[in-house]
Amino acid sequence: MSVTEKVSYLKGLAEGLGVEDSSKEGKLLGAIVGALEEICESLDGLEAYTTELSEQVDAIDEDLDALECQFYDEDDDDDDYEFTDDDEEYYDVVCPNCEEEFSVDEDTLLEGSIGCPNCGENLEFDIECDCDDECDCQCDDKESN
Repeated sequence: MSVTEKVSYLKGLAEGLGVEDSSKEGKLLGAIVGALEEICESLDGLEAYTTELSEQVDAIDEDLDALECQFYDEDDDDDDYEFTDDDEEYYDVVCPNCEEEFSVDEDTLLEGSIGCPNCGENLEFDIECDCDDECDCQCDDKESN
């Protein structure tokens, strides 16, 4: 039995008792039943609002899931998302100072240094490129080959 049904039952019992509205008990009982009816109306409104809100959150969740799958280009089951760009390769770097891991692209590695985004420590990279004439990394090794 729902709360609204229970309040309706109590209202029916109060009317069935034959207590007059002009008596002290009748006024008290009428006020209690009236307050319970208002509480039921508020609860019904909150339940409707909660249902609507829940449906909207579910829709947002589905949209976000679709966007995540598009952006990260991964399945729903994998929670370890890693940003990938089809045009560039990214490499994971661990800062020796703060031990924070972050990703950098190949161009940044070939530049030779970068500041850690977490602590600001200047990290230097000594990358030797195994270039051939078809390499597009723009390093100085092309001239020596």
